[in-house]
Amino acid sequence: MTDAALPSYEPPRHSRRREFIELLSSMRFAIALLTVICIASAIGTVVKQGEPMVNYVDQFGPFWADVLGALGLYRIYSSSWFLVILAFLVVSTSLCILRHTPKIMADWRTFKENIRERALLAFHHKASGQLPESVDAVQQRVVQDLTQQGWALRSQQREASSQGEAGIMIAARKGVANKIGYIAAHSAIVLICLGGLFDGDLIVKVQAWTQDLQPFKGGADPVDRSRLSEANPAYRAQLFVPEGQRTNSAVITLDKGMLLQPLPFEVELRKFTVDYYDTGMPKRFASDIVIHDARSKTSKPFTVEVNHPVVYDGVTIFQSSFEDGGSIVRLRPWHLDTGVERGGPKLVEATVNGPAGVLPTDWLGAHAAGGMQLEVTGLRLINVENMAAAQSETEAASGDEAGADVRGVNLSNISKHLGSGAKAPENKKLVNIGPSVTYKLRDAAGQAREYQNFMVPVQIDGAPVFLLGVRDTPAEGFRYLRVPADEQMSIQGWVRLKQALNDKAMRQEAARRFGNGSAPADRPELRDQLTVSAQRALDLFSGALEMKSTDGSPSKVKGGGLMALSAFIEQVVPPDQREHTSATLIRILNGSLFELYEMTRSQAGLPEVKGNQPEVQAFMTRSVLALSDSMLYPVPVVLALDSFDQKQASVFQVTRTPGRNVVYLGCILLIIGVFAMLYIRERRLWIWLQDDGQGGTRVRMALSATRQTLDTDHEFDKLRQATLGATDAQQAAA
Repeated sequence: MTDAALPSYEPPRHSRRREFIELLSSMRFAIALLTVICIASAIGTVVKQGEPMVNYVDQFGPFWADVLGALGLYRIYSSSWFLVILAFLVVSTSLCILRHTPKIMADWRTFKENIRERALLAFHHKASGQLPESVDAVQQRVVQDLTQQGWALRSQQREASSQGEAGIMIAARKGVANKIGYIAAHSAIVLICLGGLFDGDLIVKVQAWTQDLQPFKGGADPVDRSRLSEANPAYRAQLFVPEGQRTNSAVITLDKGMLLQPLPFEVELRKFTVDYYDTGMPKRFASDIVIHDARSKTSKPFTVEVNHPVVYDGVTIFQSSFEDGGSIVRLRPWHLDTGVERGGPKLVEATVNGPAGVLPTDWLGAHAAGGMQLEVTGLRLINVENMAAAQSETEAASGDEAGADVRGVNLSNISKHLGSGAKAPENKKLVNIGPSVTYKLRDAAGQAREYQNFMVPVQIDGAPVFLLGVRDTPAEGFRYLRVPADEQMSIQGWVRLKQALNDKAMRQEAARRFGNGSAPADRPELRDQLTVSAQRALDLFSGALEMKSTDGSPSKVKGGGLMALSAFIEQVVPPDQREHTSATLIRILNGSLFELYEMTRSQAGLPEVKGNQPEVQAFMTRSVLALSDSMLYPVPVVLALDSFDQKQASVFQVTRTPGRNVVYLGCILLIIGVFAMLYIRERRLWIWLQDDGQGGTRVRMALSATRQTLDTDHEFDKLRQATLGATDAQQAAA
């Protein structure tokens, strides 16, 4: 006899298939899928969806931004895994309904009148008693009372047998609509999920996969392989239409790019209108459009507003947002390095979001070899900001630090002064600070900085200043340089002073004038000392004098400004004399700069001003601070908005959503199902009538309910009272 390995048991394939279907149709599996969807939806609520990748990198860091992006958390509701889970939930819930509906319907049709008499003793609500009436009279009265109360009932006449004695079993039921709630609620989940699948990106992604479509990136021209069919049954796309133009090409944004979605008609934007409140905040967006239908050869005008969409040929057109439609702006270059007039045109004309221009190399000096590309990216006519924060901080500074030197620009905290009024928790002072232009200067390596300059001066701290903003990346906020406006409300007075500060000959002449004007006539040696001190102060402030560290190496302080003066004092002045020396050097600097300012006015043919006038002193104080901070300005030219020809564009969301009605039906069924399950109680009542042999009737009754509540107790007490009448407690308790 040889040993042989026993064959392992393998369940038949039909058994595995049945187990899989059992799992798929089980309630616990559907609840697990629903839990995953709820968690994913919560993540989609916390993590902003559809943002530029640079925003996620700035928020989470490069490593986690890539990890979360690989998981599809930036577009959860259109990610493949979310749609697959949604599809499994549909299948699971549908199987669950198919599995339980026959049992529910069978239970709905039966009255369960075959229940045994002794089984009534097991119910929580039960009672028994003795009535002097005959069985037929009691049956007639009970049936009549229950029918009037809305009970559906069925009677069963029983003969004496081994199963029990002879009698009549009356089975009644009420609230059977509770069972409809189960079917309606689960059917609603299926319908809502199906509507979400139809109206989501599932159909678009299936078409892209089956037709091998190639998404295109922003800025690239779409090709035929990027074009969906005009008969696409479901989509949600963006349509960009400038004023005076018409198009039928919408775009659908996917993970890897965009697909072109042609519309069955063309949309022409006649006019875009924005109405504003007195504070400058917009209150109404409206687009006057004309829909041109080539098939019917008709043109129909419509007005699209926020929350007032237009539906045409099964496509719904929503007012999503508005952008610049290619406005023409004329920018005036203000050169900050010297006063030498540059060649070329006085104004630079460009189109918003149009082709990039090139700034001449001599405009930029050593800042950009080979020139820079100019890309105008935005024109805003209305800029509403909350100026209450800036005013309150200024008042606090003047009260807490009397005589403190409040800087004209704060490159790290300027956002506190110009934060959005919608986010400010304090009192709001919404002010329209006028038009602004936004542009980028891109160097030969492709690196770009973004600039935002306002057209008119803004009242900050009680003085008019021009705001010149700059930021290195879109994830940052703008850092604003505050340039004081002159008596003509122009930036030209400060620009002339900035140009003169960068001119060596003018600095020398200003230092000489300061020495001659400040020293007594009988002390020529003091005049020479003041001239030398003024020359050094101007050279340090302008950045022309290279700083050295104590070890002889170049100083870390670059570009001049007040920081250069501070570094100079720390290096050459003993600590106990620095405060006095700083005050003296600042007075020399202010006096020298005033002489420089007088020289620029004289060259421009303007009258002289007196240094003791309050408005002149305020202008010079802000000018000194702006000159110091301008050392951090990346380029030596400012492109100020001179004039413009505005052209608006509307951004519409165009949707074809066949699943919308399915979702509406699902919502209705969900409401019906929830109310049926929560507010309708199914009750079943059994009443057993038996002849007691003396002309009377023995009665036994029981009530069953889906939920045991005080209402159930009260209802059973009424039924017992109506059926048995005034019986004692022993009989009622049975």
